[in-house]
Amino acid sequence: MKRFFLSAFLLCLFGSATVSLAQQISREELLFLTPEWKGERYADGRPKVPDALLKRMKLVTHEEAWAVLRNENYKFQYADGWQLINPDSVLVGRAVTATFMPGRPDIHRALDKKGHEKDGRIKAQNTWPIALLTKGDVYVVDQFGMHEDGPTIGDNLGNDIYTRTGNGIVYEGAIRDIDGLKELGGFTSFFRSYHPSHHLNDPAGALNTTLVAMNHPTRIGRVTVIPGDVVLGRDGGVIFIPPHLAEKVVKTSEIVRLRDMFSHMRLREGKYTSGQIDTRWSEEIEKDFSKWLNDHISELPVAKEQIQDFLKTRTW
Repeated sequence: MKRFFLSAFLLCLFGSATVSLAQQISREELLFLTPEWKGERYADGRPKVPDALLKRMKLVTHEEAWAVLRNENYKFQYADGWQLINPDSVLVGRAVTATFMPGRPDIHRALDKKGHEKDGRIKAQNTWPIALLTKGDVYVVDQFGMHEDGPTIGDNLGNDIYTRTGNGIVYEGAIRDIDGLKELGGFTSFFRSYHPSHHLNDPAGALNTTLVAMNHPTRIGRVTVIPGDVVLGRDGGVIFIPPHLAEKVVKTSEIVRLRDMFSHMRLREGKYTSGQIDTRWSEEIEKDFSKWLNDHISELPVAKEQIQDFLKTRTW
């Protein structure tokens, strides 16, 4: 009986599989899935974390983001083991998701027909999610680790993605044309493998992948990714930050950054010991830190406005 009611609920929420698959998620579904986001949204309902916050996010480390998310009980937000394009750069943006499954001709034909005739989509299925991308997005794709005859992204689609977003991709599978993709200077990307083949997309013949969902929740490694999540890719790993926690992650990172600067300076001066610094700070150290912030507010690597906001909450 419980299983029946659960199935009925999911059917009401998402509609039947033949209706929901391979189309952009509805605004109502996205609002339902992201109730804790109170800020701006795109017309389709996807959370739109502000550009200014994304810019500040580029200085956040995985350790800082992970600690905030872990404290909020988000235990599965980090994925590693990637191959990279531009390994020394940082990838930050809002997630647009796509989910592929192993090719099945009957489903593929049905979704192709619906996409072309009802939804007005053009060309092959691997191009459909790219049409949803805007500046500041990151294309996040579950390609189920497909390798030979699996790549759905090469240098042509890579150029399209980069033109639309100014960003690279997070791709759970193989890509092709890697030399051409590397020529796109800002195409910082995380992918599982490289193969010179390409995906086979003829539903009447050979077929390797079928697009089953666009901007629905998807899985990358052990992470559930929701459209609008903030993608932070750096140092060989990717962390996916729920939009309602993005500001907390950035502010915490900035405070940690300033405290580390102050701590290292005072340790080198010999004013405090590591035992005093590497524990809960005394009131004396906290007051010293606040004074140091005020004295150097225009010289620090955090915007003056953010430091002023932080100091407003201080009690000394």
